[in-house]
Amino acid sequence: MEAVDTPNFAYRLRRDAGGFVSRVWQHRLVRWLVYLAVLGVIALIALWFFVAKDLPDANALNEYEPPLPTIVRDVNGEPFHSYARERRVQLQYADFPPLLVRAYLAAEDRTFFQHGGLDYPGIASAMIDNISSSGRSRGASTITQQVAKIILLTNEYSYSRKLKEAILAFRMEDVLTKQQILELYLNEIYLGRNAYGVQAAAQAYFGKDIDQLALSEIAYLAILPKGPANYRPENNEQRAIQRRNWALGEMRENGWISDAQLQSARAMPLGTIQRQGSQFASRGGYFVEEVRRRLIDRFGETAESGPYSVYAGGLWVRSSYNPQYQAWTTAALRDGLIRYNGGKGWKDNIGNIELDEGDWARQLASTGKSTDYKDWRVGVYLGGNEIGFSDGMRAPLLGVPAAMKPGMLTAAAPSGSNWAVRSVPEVGGGMVVEQPTTGRILAMQGGFDNRLSSFNRATQAMRQPGSTIKPFVYAAAIDQGMTPATMIVDGTFCVYQSAALGNKCFRNFGGAGGSGAHTMRWGLEQSRNLMTVRAANDTGMTHVVKTIKTMGIGDYKPYLSFALGAGDTTVERMVNAFSMLVNHGRKLDPTVIDFAQDRAGQVIWPKNWKACRGCNTDDWNGGPMPRFRPDGKQLMDPVTAYQVVHMLEGVVQRGTATVLRDLDRPMFGKTGTTTGPTNVWFIGGSPDLVAGVYMGYDKPRSLGGYAQGGRLAAPIFKQFAKQAFEDVPARPFTAPDGVRLVRIDRRSGRRVYGAWPQGGPLDAVIWEAFKPETEPKRTIRTEEIAARSERQKRRQASTTRAKAAPVEGASGTQRDNDFIAAEGGIY
Repeated sequence: MEAVDTPNFAYRLRRDAGGFVSRVWQHRLVRWLVYLAVLGVIALIALWFFVAKDLPDANALNEYEPPLPTIVRDVNGEPFHSYARERRVQLQYADFPPLLVRAYLAAEDRTFFQHGGLDYPGIASAMIDNISSSGRSRGASTITQQVAKIILLTNEYSYSRKLKEAILAFRMEDVLTKQQILELYLNEIYLGRNAYGVQAAAQAYFGKDIDQLALSEIAYLAILPKGPANYRPENNEQRAIQRRNWALGEMRENGWISDAQLQSARAMPLGTIQRQGSQFASRGGYFVEEVRRRLIDRFGETAESGPYSVYAGGLWVRSSYNPQYQAWTTAALRDGLIRYNGGKGWKDNIGNIELDEGDWARQLASTGKSTDYKDWRVGVYLGGNEIGFSDGMRAPLLGVPAAMKPGMLTAAAPSGSNWAVRSVPEVGGGMVVEQPTTGRILAMQGGFDNRLSSFNRATQAMRQPGSTIKPFVYAAAIDQGMTPATMIVDGTFCVYQSAALGNKCFRNFGGAGGSGAHTMRWGLEQSRNLMTVRAANDTGMTHVVKTIKTMGIGDYKPYLSFALGAGDTTVERMVNAFSMLVNHGRKLDPTVIDFAQDRAGQVIWPKNWKACRGCNTDDWNGGPMPRFRPDGKQLMDPVTAYQVVHMLEGVVQRGTATVLRDLDRPMFGKTGTTTGPTNVWFIGGSPDLVAGVYMGYDKPRSLGGYAQGGRLAAPIFKQFAKQAFEDVPARPFTAPDGVRLVRIDRRSGRRVYGAWPQGGPLDAVIWEAFKPETEPKRTIRTEEIAARSERQKRRQASTTRAKAAPVEGASGTQRDNDFIAAEGGIY
């Protein structure tokens, strides 16, 4: 056998193979195909590196939660306000009417259910148009691409963004169903008038929900995604109608409506309503602002603050807002401010605009100044006895004061065919209504109108409380061993301050001197400063200020002036402190929010909140009724708290708040007037409601010598109370365990045997509340009481005759002073 030359054979194989590759490579087509393949790989790498690498994950859309406004409900569960910077309402796909879905498909993406994310015929058509056009290029975005742009990308106009859209569209079609993509689109698309999503747009343009829209209205909404500004009804109505009719034609071409529907819808006018604000009426301005402030403190304001932010978290907030109480509170405070302002001159206290800058109506609207008091409106004085309003209307103005200059804003009210100047009170005030067993604030008014001044005087104004602090001074005294029957001297009281300052001598209100020894009860009812200071001094101011701090009123130094209300506090704090007295000294946190839920309905605050199962059952099953354990830390001896409330009932019956006596129900309260007088107060209520009000200038100055809490503040409370208590059964204040009710002589504080209270406000014998073993040991005989009552009747008859027949040369002021002296001082 002949041997084989192996190396030469291998060389020939390699040479033949190399020749084959060389011959193939010599073909131009092969080389171009290879070049294209290499370029394609490079392009894919570049596309990934420069475009696709940093694209957001389409899977995130499964967890996507759009920014939604916070909705606030009132005490009855009815929505009454929203915190929103954008109109948004999120619906599920099943909530969208089929005809509405088809309208958007006809106008935006008729092959949506057939393509995989891109519309290739549309892209080819757009490319041809863009090559032949020198203007802005036309796009061919599908609904999927639009969702990618809205949620995952920006509005940047560039080819790179279009590439990103295309890539994300493919990815989205892999992770979401067509229905999920449409749901995102119909909830997120911007449609003008600050409306995002079709439900918000339906309300913005037609004041309807989407299931109430007519075909012509649906078609109009369907043309808006391409450019809402192009079809604004205010200035492009005909263009909008033409485009709407085009959308209707597209629907007919796809067989989604009949010829009759087409013709009927095309014949309809546009039918849009005037642009308007929130769907909720403007109510409870100061209250809802306080809710907003507390929500922001807890959850943050924007989406960057967390998932439960006020303007993006979609919270559902149950508040304690009582719309009836709020209306009564607002009216009572406003009427009180108007009464005080009556007869005072017009004040330039709303604002000004520059008429020289032109377009005064726009300037006026931009100030946001308005009011809903009666039929008043805020306008700008144009000069020449003419007023202008934010809607451009001009009208003759009556009663123009000399101080009013063109450009000044003023309130005005209709007067026949003209308008008349009205004065917004310069004096301010605040009022709070609270439930004394829970701390829930049911109503809050922080001034005349929050549209004129956003400063909330109920929670932000730090004012001296005056004599409304005295119940807590006496509470400290009771805790240190005194009783409501303890005799305290109403006489001159001086304290040594320092070598430089010397003695400080206290006086009663109006400079009145003392009137001898009286019971603590009498001192509180008549609001005697000298008795209060003496009780505080005997108790020790360290104990007094500790009690005041414990009750949440303020943190003061142990100076005697604080026993007369020299420290600063707010209406909210004072009302809550009085509520804790009614609550037997248990701690209350004043709240405006009952609970907050996330967008899925889960309660997120308070953390220990639990639903009361079966609390609203229609039928009682005969079992034991639920008994709720008292909540809150015990801040004050419950008996002490009740003793103070019991004394404060006397303030209404025969003290400084007798203006409330004809309400004819168990009620307690305390008036207050600060030096100047700069502030007047009243705080009080019933076992069911506690309310407080103060009145004073924002920059404190005298209200006038006649100003007292009983004259100005108590009537404001009374106006509210007459309405709030109209259908509420009268209920007495409940006494806690350990209270001993004993009959005493009201004047001397001595114990009485053989006589009984008759139920009148001026009875000589009354029931007084004591702690065990603190009842008075001294007694008074019934004959002494009868004799003193007879003397009191003769004195009152003499005073009445003196009033009816004035003595020649005697002034009215002197007669008033004689009466006050006889009664021991009125405050």
